[in-house]
Amino acid sequence: MRYKERDNTEQEINISPLIAIVFILLIFFMVSATFVKDYDLDINRPKASSATPSSSKAIRVHVDSVGEVFIDGQPVRTWVIQNYVRDKLSNSSDSTVLVIADEGVAAGKLIEVVDQCRLAGAANVGVVTEQESG
Repeated sequence: MRYKERDNTEQEINISPLIAIVFILLIFFMVSATFVKDYDLDINRPKASSATPSSSKAIRVHVDSVGEVFIDGQPVRTWVIQNYVRDKLSNSSDSTVLVIADEGVAAGKLIEVVDQCRLAGAANVGVVTEQESG
């Protein structure tokens, strides 16, 4: 019996199609995903039976149970809310502002925050409830 001698050339696996598919999937998921920043604030949202879903492009202003206001995770004084919201509105196509307030926040504080948002030029200012979030 005769055995044929095999070539000792190295075999290569072409992984460039695999890399291309992975990048296409990555781009697809990045484009189709909705990113909503929900900061690590302990807020118990109030319940409402008439709640409707909110826009994902809306500017969010958080008010915790103590009454401190946060925009983009940074604490903000009440008198500065108007400037922050005005800057955010100038960079955004949506003129909606959502106030995410704890159910224990005093009504006066909530009205003050909503008023500052309206003075900044927001066309729609809403208060987020438990059913509306998500």
